[in-house]
Amino acid sequence: MNAQQEKVLFDIRGVGRYFGTGDIQVKALDDINVTIKRGEFTAIVGPSGSGKSTLLQLMGGLDSPTVGDVILDNKSIAHMSGRELSDFRRDHIGFIFQAYNLIPVLSAEENIEYIMLLQGVSPKERKQRVQAMLKTVGLEGYANRRPAQLSGGQQQRVAVARAMVSQPSIILADEPTANLDSVTGTALLDMMKSLNETRNMTFVFSTHDPKIMERASRLIHLEDGRVLEDERRG
Repeated sequence: MNAQQEKVLFDIRGVGRYFGTGDIQVKALDDINVTIKRGEFTAIVGPSGSGKSTLLQLMGGLDSPTVGDVILDNKSIAHMSGRELSDFRRDHIGFIFQAYNLIPVLSAEENIEYIMLLQGVSPKERKQRVQAMLKTVGLEGYANRRPAQLSGGQQQRVAVARAMVSQPSIILADEPTANLDSVTGTALLDMMKSLNETRNMTFVFSTHDPKIMERASRLIHLEDGRVLEDERRG
């Protein structure tokens, strides 16, 4: 790997996320220290309630830690707020959710294009990028279909394309295969793994899915809000 690939994207330092106070305080995450490097294909795994989704939300700036710091591309996002956080998240982080989160009144093309509109990307470049992403995710010919006219697997492919088209530093995926059948989920994962390998795109998953764990180059095992094991493979 070259120096650029080795660059640390995420540095999670002494992070804790606590709910409640005093005797009824619950530690959803406690003293998490993790770094994520460019090009990793990482799965955060563990039983329900272990803190997987909470950690992903902190990494995505959707929640703030009670203690500690979350640093992405050398900038602390843990204590950003308002417009600064919103703009940074838009420009640096791609999200893939279990429930797809597509905008129902927009076509596949418009859903993919939406973040680039917010970024002020020119119409010509938006069109080129959207067409390229539709081809990449195997949805050529589906540009004008709205989410209700697409299968679950096709909607999740649109969500993947939307997450990637803005060329973010990292893509965070929260149980992205949970609502898909096995065949569709496998095809989607193989596509994301190929993008990781061919474009050095960085993915972090929160998951129970053995298919994601099989493909991951790194497994971070959480239990009771703490890192139980950090397993690198291959």
